[in-house]
Formats: sequence, C-alpha cells, structure tokens
Amino acid sequence: MTLTPEQQAEIEAQRARTQPTFRATAPGIEAHLYRAQPVLDHGFVRVVDYMGDDAAIVQAARVSYGAGTKHVSNDEGLIRYLMRHWHSTPFEMCEIKLHVKLPVFVARQWIRHRTANVNEYSARYSILDREFYVPAPDALAAQSTVNNQGRGEVLQGEEAERVLRWLRDDAMQAYDHYEEMLSQEGQQGLARELARMNLPASVYTQWYWKTDLHNLFHFLRLRADAHAQYEIRVYADAIAAMVRDWVPAAYAAFEDYRMGGATLSSRALDCIRRMLAGEEVTQENSGMSKGEWREFEAVLHP
Repeated sequence: MTLTPEQQAEIEAQRARTQPTFRATAPGIEAHLYRAQPVLDHGFVRVVDYMGDDAAIVQAARVSYGAGTKHVSNDEGLIRYLMRHWHSTPFEMCEIKLHVKLPVFVARQWIRHRTANVNEYSARYSILDREFYVPAPDALAAQSTVNNQGRGEVLQGEEAERVLRWLRDDAMQAYDHYEEMLSQEGQQGLARELARMNLPASVYTQWYWKTDLHNLFHFLRLRADAHAQYEIRVYADAIAAMVRDWVPAAYAAFEDYRMGGATLSSRALDCIRRMLAGEEVTQENSGMSKGEWREFEAVLHP
C-alpha cells in the first residue's frame, strides 16, 4: 500500500483532533476512523465518517426517542427479527463513508452496485500515479474449464513468469507513453482527459464511497462470497471486518441469515419434505433442472 506523505499527515491530524458530541458513537468503528487498511499491493480502505449504530436500527424500527429498550438481548432479538423477515428500512438508518484505493477493473465491477454516492479521483484534472495491480503468484490462475466467470489452476514455472513479466512491462510502457503525451517543457502535449485512455485497467484509482447499511450488506453478500472475484473479495473482506466492529448485532444477524443461510424455492422445499418422509429424491424426479439440482445439493452438502 502506498500513502502519500500528505495523506498520512492528513490521517494523523484527523485522528489527533477530538471534540465532544451529542451524536451516537460506536466505539468499534471509532477505532477504524481514518486508518488505512491495506488491500492488494497498492490499495487500501479507510473509514472517513459514519452515522448510527445497532441502537439506531432498533430506534428506527420502534420509531422511538432516546436509547429505547435497556435490554440488549431484546435489541438483538429485534435486529434478528428484522433481518429474518427482510425488513430493510431500519438498516438504512446507518450510513458509512469509505475512502477506497483500487484498480480500475475492480472499480468497474464495484460501481455496478448503484446504491451508493460515489466521487472518484478525476484523471481529467490530475495525473494518475505510476501504480498498477500485479497479482501475487498464488493469484495468477488460468481460466476455469467449468465456469466461464471463474479461475482454474494456478499458473506455474515459466508460464507464470512470462505472464507476470508482460503484466509489469506492458503497464510500465503504457505509463511511459502516458507521461510523454502529457504537456511538458517545450511541448504542447495531449489533454489529460485524452492521455489517460491509453492506461491499462490495472492502474489504481481512488474514490469516496458512501452507502447505507442495508445496501452495504447486499454488497458484502455478493462480494465477500467465495465465488466473487478475488480482487474485489479482499476489499469486501476488509470492509466486513470494519462493519463487524461497527454494528456487531446487525452483522451477526447478517452473517447468520444472509451469509450462512440459503434461499430455497418451493420446489426445493418440497424435495426436502419428501426426503424427510423417507422418499428417495433424485434430479430426475425432483422437477428441477440440472443446474438447480446442483445448487440444491450444494446447499444440502456444502
């Protein structure tokens, strides 16, 4: 991870500055405020601001004032009820703003989650840093033979070295040309907004990303999943650790019902009832397609 001296000084200044407040604070996320959590080779995630905590979810659900119930177990039970029955609005009362540094190709996956407020570093006004994502050797995998979206075996030996060399050399050459195209002494140069188009998708960008807890949970359910692409999953894992400290009761319910739970169709439930009754159920007599049956078996036998 690379933080500029200016960014590091800003972080230290923000952490040194404290002031009294009447707003609710969450000690778990306060510990993360402004600190940059390293991700990949040059990336990071850091919490810039937040609003709300577990109590804010409970308060919104009861539409009450003050702290609400004094029984923590009752609050946790209510949060679990809300999660279990897909009552999403109370979770929207909590918000978080993150500063993220990430490769452009990861950002293009990430931005598909359109339920956030985003402000990205502008390469029209500023010059991008010479920083590119180069996978670690154990993340350098071939195309999966069974999944068009997934990875197969890790590349080995000379082939791995050849691919890594191309990734580094191509990125460096593209940046060299990017620099040469920009305005320099005695040269008019190309506009920054045009010169950037030659850079590879592995170049790093930065943005501020603000979202509410309901939509953040949806992001984490998809991107912290084992099937998600590794490069976005490690960001989701880092964020998940922060959310666990921020709203422990809500995160525990999310982990139980969303990450660890499963949604079954009426046809799948019927198959389970038949199995419990002692009937032998197969894909052929289940009424499911081969793909549905494969996913159903994965739920029964993870």
